[in-house]
Amino acid sequence: MAQSVYMAGTLVGGIVLGDLSDRFGRKPILSCSYLLLAASGSGAAFSPTLSTYMVLRFLCGASISGVTLSTVILNVEWMSIQMRAIMATAIGYFYSFGQFILPGLAYIIPQWRWLQLTVSAPFFAFFLLSWWVPESIRWMVLSGKTPKALKILQWVAALNGKKKEGEKIRPEELIHNLQKEISLANVKYSIVDLFRIPILCRVTFCLMLAWFSTGFAYYSLALSVGEFGFNLYLLQLVFGGVDIPAKFVSILSMTYLGRHITLATTLVLAGGSILALIFVPSDFLTLRTVLAVFGKGCLSSSFTCLFLYTSELYPTVLRQTGMGIGNVFSRIGSMTAPLVKITEELHPFAPNIIFGTATFLGGSAAFFLPETLNQPLPETIEDMKNWSRQKKEPRQEPEEEKTSQRIPLQTCRGDLGPS
Repeated sequence: MAQSVYMAGTLVGGIVLGDLSDRFGRKPILSCSYLLLAASGSGAAFSPTLSTYMVLRFLCGASISGVTLSTVILNVEWMSIQMRAIMATAIGYFYSFGQFILPGLAYIIPQWRWLQLTVSAPFFAFFLLSWWVPESIRWMVLSGKTPKALKILQWVAALNGKKKEGEKIRPEELIHNLQKEISLANVKYSIVDLFRIPILCRVTFCLMLAWFSTGFAYYSLALSVGEFGFNLYLLQLVFGGVDIPAKFVSILSMTYLGRHITLATTLVLAGGSILALIFVPSDFLTLRTVLAVFGKGCLSSSFTCLFLYTSELYPTVLRQTGMGIGNVFSRIGSMTAPLVKITEELHPFAPNIIFGTATFLGGSAAFFLPETLNQPLPETIEDMKNWSRQKKEPRQEPEEEKTSQRIPLQTCRGDLGPS
């Protein structure tokens, strides 16, 4: 029950904090989410009752969504086209590193209250460090804060050793550079547009299936870690360690093969490994563990791809809304996973059939998504429609590259954006 309440928190946090991020900026929501996570996580360690513990865990889940969404959007809006996939995977590696060291901490600190406090207290330090994270230049210009945006951009340029290039930029050039997005800011879009416009409806429906099936199957394996008959701490270590090669393969695949091929393949392979568990006898513990670890690695790659792919698919005017919808369906899947495990009482194969089939459907839906490899971020819905036309025409120079030739914004950001 506490696990499902935590997942409900991530669901609500994705909706509420995603909207607040568009209103008040990415950086304030990121900092507040760190503080909320530190306070609620540390408070959970001193919970006198189960109900208090679940309320605080709900807040932990909400703050995790705020951290995740703000981080993904800042990465996409700061990084160059070539570096988005690499940086998205690099961020995912730190998530895997956390999973990797958690079993060691749990082994050293067997008391759950002290363990809870140990993993939550460092977020107070992260809250302080987050104030050094620069706000999104795109968001600041669209919000009418051009002078402050210019100062941040010049600070980043100096940080990257390109101070002279940064000093050449003028407010008029910065506004001209983002003139198209500024004009779009006056046009109001809502969640209804995701289902009203045909190409957005197709993208949204396919992404909803992919997000749901990934969260659904990922947490089904994560919650089953104690069912394979091996040492719990060692198996958790293996489950975390498999993310390292999985994310490396994912970045190679996304960079050279494309996003939608990577997403579809990882989901289909994950569904196949889960369904294969049906045919492996329960006393073949090693083989069952290998299949589960392989499936978990594929789903980890799917998550890495989805965060980047979703932010690249939606236009600027609906990007945060689209990310929020994806997050919602992922959390619905993760909330449903513990409940589906109950069907094991009806038939021992029932959960794996449901998990595997759902993952196959998500992978099949991914094949119908447009490719975003080496494409600039779409700013309008018309940009999305042009993708299908570009497949039949010679590739044109991306708008962001043209922009970087007019003024040295890309030069100021450097290859990796703000250090």
